[in-house]
Amino acid sequence: MENNLKKNFIFNTLGATIYSFTSLFYMIIATRIVGTKDAGLFTFAFSTANLLQVIGVYAGRTYQVTENNENITDSDYFYNRIISCSFILIIGLLFCFLEGYAVFKIGIILLLIVYKMLDAFAEHYYAILQKNDDLYKVGISLIIKGVLGVVLFLLINILTKNIFLACTFLVLLNLIVTFTYDYLNSRKEKQVMTKLNLKNVCRIYLAGFWIFIQTFLMQYILNASRYSIDNYFSDDYQTIFGIILMPASLMMLVSQFIIQPYLIRIKDYIAKKEFNSLNKLILKICIFILIIGALSLVAAYFLGIPVLELVYNLKLKEYKSELLVIITASIIYSISFILNNVLIALRKTLAPAICYLTVAIIEFFLVNHLVLNYALFGASIAYFISMLLILLIYIIIYFIEVRKEIQNG
Repeated sequence: MENNLKKNFIFNTLGATIYSFTSLFYMIIATRIVGTKDAGLFTFAFSTANLLQVIGVYAGRTYQVTENNENITDSDYFYNRIISCSFILIIGLLFCFLEGYAVFKIGIILLLIVYKMLDAFAEHYYAILQKNDDLYKVGISLIIKGVLGVVLFLLINILTKNIFLACTFLVLLNLIVTFTYDYLNSRKEKQVMTKLNLKNVCRIYLAGFWIFIQTFLMQYILNASRYSIDNYFSDDYQTIFGIILMPASLMMLVSQFIIQPYLIRIKDYIAKKEFNSLNKLILKICIFILIIGALSLVAAYFLGIPVLELVYNLKLKEYKSELLVIITASIIYSISFILNNVLIALRKTLAPAICYLTVAIIEFFLVNHLVLNYALFGASIAYFISMLLILLIYIIIYFIEVRKEIQNG
């Protein structure tokens, strides 16, 4: 499994980086071409779609890649993903209906939900490729989706100034790439598609339940400030918050593509009970993230606001404190994300889920008060407090669980 490590790392990092930056470019394009109101609507819809994507992915690629039950196959995960993705649309429709949004807003939200639903389904194919040491093909897929997506989104907005039409083309692009490139590449791997085994599908749902809960709650915590802003302020505020949150989102995504190439190695360390090697690897990854985070924070202090003002053509000087607070919070979250992946590989999911539930409840009562009284600064403080609480609890859980494994080894 070490044969393609370098190629996997390079292409996965490149692909994940490009795909991560698409949301940044979408925001820039929307803000400059269709204005802050539609851009705010777009960023709110995008964050809602991200939250619902968690339902489609359910236990996630990490769980499928590190599956150690030989009776559960990729075919079972395929059916699991089909069912989960179906729920995304149902819940999305119910959400829009209960909120009583205007037709145009509902259309944008549903289009982006379908866009993210396709991302969730593609994760099944990505897991198959990753398990067969072909993670670089995942990177290529993300590059195709990322580059063509930005080009299409830009062209359609320039030609029509219609955000709805631009979102429609994003969906079509994702549909084509997922069922051509992703599907055809996964078919080349040694796998056998079987009939629906409802018992195994249910096992996946049961085994991955706590991972799903913690991931869903994490997405809620990340987006709670957006929903509070949607309740109390206009879509223009949503745009500004989306802009200052964007650099932090990219920092968090760095941790995701850093950890992916090491998942198989982490799985092997756990299987062989080599916990000293595991701890050294995790420490190395965390130090690397902290170095990147420190550099990002320095760059944000001196250049963050001027660059954002230049890019988005908006005055943002008064939001420098919010930007720095949010980036600091994103560094904290990135460390938590690394520890979370190890705990998933260890199949220790109940304690992290309880952690997220606790923080989500605190966030639910905290965020509305802070946003209502301190606007965007309050939103950023609520975000920071949540990330800090999660990291502190995760560190405790990680060391307790690893110590248990060593003692039982």
